[in-house]
Parts: sequence; C-alpha cells; structure tokens
Amino acid sequence: MKLSTRLGLAAMAFASTSMAAYAAQPPIRIGAIISATGPATFLGDPELKTLKLYVDKINQEGGVLDRKLELIDYDDGSDASKANSFAKRLIYDDKVDAMIVGTTGSTMAAIPLAQKAHVPLMSLGGAIAITEPVKKWVFKTPQTDRMAAEKVFQDMKNRGITQIALLSEASGFGQSGKKESEAIAGKYGISIIENEVYNPKDTDMSPQLTKIRGDAKVQAVFIFGLGQGPVIATRNYRQLGIKQPLYQSHGVASDQFIKLAGDAANGVRLPSPALIVADQLPGNDAQKPVVNAYIQAYKARYNENVSTFGSYAYDGLTILVDALKRAGSTDKDKFRDAIESTHGYVGTTGVFNITAKDHTGLDLSAFKLLEIQNGQWKLLD
Repeated sequence: MKLSTRLGLAAMAFASTSMAAYAAQPPIRIGAIISATGPATFLGDPELKTLKLYVDKINQEGGVLDRKLELIDYDDGSDASKANSFAKRLIYDDKVDAMIVGTTGSTMAAIPLAQKAHVPLMSLGGAIAITEPVKKWVFKTPQTDRMAAEKVFQDMKNRGITQIALLSEASGFGQSGKKESEAIAGKYGISIIENEVYNPKDTDMSPQLTKIRGDAKVQAVFIFGLGQGPVIATRNYRQLGIKQPLYQSHGVASDQFIKLAGDAANGVRLPSPALIVADQLPGNDAQKPVVNAYIQAYKARYNENVSTFGSYAYDGLTILVDALKRAGSTDKDKFRDAIESTHGYVGTTGVFNITAKDHTGLDLSAFKLLEIQNGQWKLLD
C-alpha cells in the first residue's frame, strides 16, 4: 500500500474517531427566554434567529471544548410574567449551563433564580438595573439606558436645548430609562418640564403629546420605549404638527422602526450601536470587520436585514463561548469567573471590558448618534 494511501486512511480513521468522541460527549446547554411572539417580537425574532444561526455555525466548526452546543429556547410571548417559570424549567429540568434572556422585564424575573442556582445569565435587556448593582451571576450586552440618555443629552446640550419633555413607556425598560433620564439630565443642564407615561399596549399617545405640545417652553421631546409604542408616538407627533426636535432611545435602533413609522421617522435622532451604520464606519474601526461578518452571515441564512437586537444576541452567545474556552470547563464558578474577566472583546455592540464592578463592560463610545434622513440612517458622530 502506498504511503499516501496509508496516510489518507489514517487521517480518515482519526477524523472518524474524533467525530465519534465529539458525538459521545454531552452537549453544552444554553437556555434562552426570548420574546419570539407578541408586541416585542421585533426584538425577539432576530435574537432567536441569531442564536440558532451561530449555535449551528459553532457546531459545524467543532463545537466548544469538543462538545456540541445545544440551544433550548422558550418564547415568553412578550409577557415577562412567564419568564420565572421558564427560568425554573431551564435550570432544574433542562439543566442548562447558562441562560440568555431577551427583555428587561423577563431578565428581572429570571435573576433571582439564576443567582440562587449559580447559573450564568446573559441578558439582552437594556435597563441598567440588570447589572447595577452588580449581581454575581448576571451580565448583559446592550448599552445601558443611562448611557442612552447621556448620549441624547450630550447632543441636546450641543444644540442649546435646556428644557424638554420626556415620554416613557410603563414597562421595565421604559421606566428604568425614565428614572435614569431624570437622574442625569441636570448633569447636562437640562430640565424635564413635562413628564408623561404611556402603556405598552396603548394605540394612541395623542393625549400625552397634546399636553406636551401645549407647553411653549418645551424645546425637544425624548421618547423612551420599545416595540410598537415609539412607532405610534412618532406618528402621533407628526400628526399633531409638533415642530420641536424628536429623540428616541436605542430601543428603536432597528430598520423595522423606520419601516413602521414611515415618513414620520425622518428627523428623529437616537443613540445606536455601530451595526446599523456599518457601511459608514471608517476603515480603521475595530468593530467594522466583526459587524460586517455578522451582517453577511445573517443575510446569507435568512435573506433579511440585521437588527441591533439580533446583534445583542450575537455578542451574548459569543462572549459565553469565549469564556467557556478560556475556562476550559463548564464548571459554573470557572465559567462565571471567565465571563467576568472578558477584556478587550470586540463585539458588534462595542468593545467589552467586563470587571467585578461592571458586568456590562461598555463605555459611551459604544454608542453612535444617528439621525433618520429620507428613510435612511445617517451617522452624525
């Protein structure tokens, strides 16, 4: 037998043995609670698609620690009250090695269980309350609502705006954003002189906006919410003929917002991750290749545009995978410690430097300021 043939057969035998060993290993289980249906589906749909895409991709490339990843996902239907029971199921029945939870409300419901069971929880929610104060087993990938408010207030200050109206959603995300906005507005010389709230299922925000329109001192309006609410409020805003500048939070940083709000979205300013304006990033931007790779992979799989919400899921999963590799084990304590020592990790959302005092690991540079012009995103800084 020729040497080349023997080497080929040996290589095939080795590969076959490796594949058998890989298949025989128990999977690393990642649990997910995602709002795949309901009012928050525009967040949950790209999140779940991203998780499925990259779990498949990672497994095709050999898995993690010579083990497959297994995604076990539950749909909370955009109802945070269901998250507690799903978290129990993931921890005690499915015995997951880590959890990824979509919204702020569902995260807050799952946190006590993750803390008690010592299961790492990676949240895709925006509220600062998720990681502040620091909770040993809880981490998150989106920028915080405090950071979003700061980015908006910086721009307002630059434009000479000092008196504003705040319209916030009566949800975990919206109310946390309201609290943080109220806490830091003064730092930028801004006074919130009108402060209105709407419910997530409201179909008309005209009453709140009419009241705001009636205050001649209001120089700009800041809406803090996600899902359908900000879309409706933006349409109402234009219908009422309000001329003051309109700002939104990162809760609407998605092409879907422009699609649903239509021409009413033009002129809106908001903070956003770099993903939305990947083609406008300078060539030397560290995030550009990461963002572009994610965009290409997602579009190739689903033939649709990416959203920032899907990118939060990408960062959450890949940070967990990176930590598993560095820990060399699924031992919960080693795994958790590795997540907490994530440093200089370039994701789609920003560059993560997680520490014992900061379980988000992002600074204000993770936000870009955008304006919607002619139905398109425009990078302002």
